[in-house]
Amino acid sequence: MSRLLLAQSGGATAVINASLVGAIEAARSSDQIDAIAGARNGIEGLLAERLVDLGAQSTATLDRLNRTPSATLGTTRQKMTDEMAVRTLEILERYGINLVAFIGGNDTADSAMRLAAAARQTGQPLRVISIPKTIDNDLPSTDHCPGYGSIARFIAQATRSSGIDTAATAQLYPVKLIEVMGRNAGWVAASSALGQVDHSDPPHLIFFPERPVSSTDEFLEEIARTHAERGQVVAVIPETMRDTEGNPLSGNTVVWRDSFGHPYYGGPGPALTSAVQEKLGLRARYDKPGTISRMFELSISEPDLMAARECGAAGVRLLLDGRSEVMVTIERTGNEPFAITTGCVGLETVANRERLLPDEYIGADGRSVTAAFRTYALPLIGGPLEPYGRLDDLPFRP
Repeated sequence: MSRLLLAQSGGATAVINASLVGAIEAARSSDQIDAIAGARNGIEGLLAERLVDLGAQSTATLDRLNRTPSATLGTTRQKMTDEMAVRTLEILERYGINLVAFIGGNDTADSAMRLAAAARQTGQPLRVISIPKTIDNDLPSTDHCPGYGSIARFIAQATRSSGIDTAATAQLYPVKLIEVMGRNAGWVAASSALGQVDHSDPPHLIFFPERPVSSTDEFLEEIARTHAERGQVVAVIPETMRDTEGNPLSGNTVVWRDSFGHPYYGGPGPALTSAVQEKLGLRARYDKPGTISRMFELSISEPDLMAARECGAAGVRLLLDGRSEVMVTIERTGNEPFAITTGCVGLETVANRERLLPDEYIGADGRSVTAAFRTYALPLIGGPLEPYGRLDDLPFRP
């Protein structure tokens, strides 16, 4: 008989708990697993032996948890060091745990790989896999990442709602900047276009990390040109917006650096909004949905929820089949209706690597998306959004 440990890592999403539930249910239905533990706050909780019995959770609890956003076990940004790996192996051996599944992104894949390597070196019979999760949608070798479909749905809805607000008040605040998450890849920024009915709908400009401006002045020139053409501007900017030299447009001050070495800067929204007002003389506002965008319950995408749960179950099946040092992948088999199957790839192809938004998904102007991106992304958010109503421009005569 085997004992399984599950843990959640990295940024939480709207559907990460669905992956946890999928894994728990797959484990409970197996006659090869007799205990399921959950580590509070990932590696940190495991090292502190803060473990919870997941196998004893009621069906009602799991049913509610399936649609509950955020990470119910708690998460971590702690990097797995070699010393931590040795200590972790000692704890796992003492609890009789020989199967481990981490639910997380590319940094989590690195931790899983380190733990598996330590087990191989010591000869400890331990199998370790990674279950994908990230709103950034930047994991290589998978069609998409659980968590992306739901934030994409939120950003599409938020952008078009912010857009009609800007249209109604363009004489007061003609410029609106929307700062979105997504780290170094433009997948989340691109999703802002999924609520468009035609080209005149917002966003009017999308500033992809893959298409940086040369300077703040170039950014302002694009805003001014679009305002002159339309009388209003709704522009989406990434939280990591940089110029072509790699300098953050929010300034070079690092506000925090995580244990993986990733620097975090202040958001560009305030600085660029001030620049629009001071240098262009246009009143501007900015919206920053922030972490609420990645776990807003009312924007959970049903295809995203389904894929997340299936990835959790697939991870357990891989472990029971004797696989280790792999990440579950999603393979799309249909769009109408949306359908997937799962596979796996070696952790070395995922750990510390990013999949950027492909060129074929970015419009020729560098500030829009292509039809190919819409074909890819619309099924992930549950299909096209219902269009808003608009008045017909019918003259009223005396």
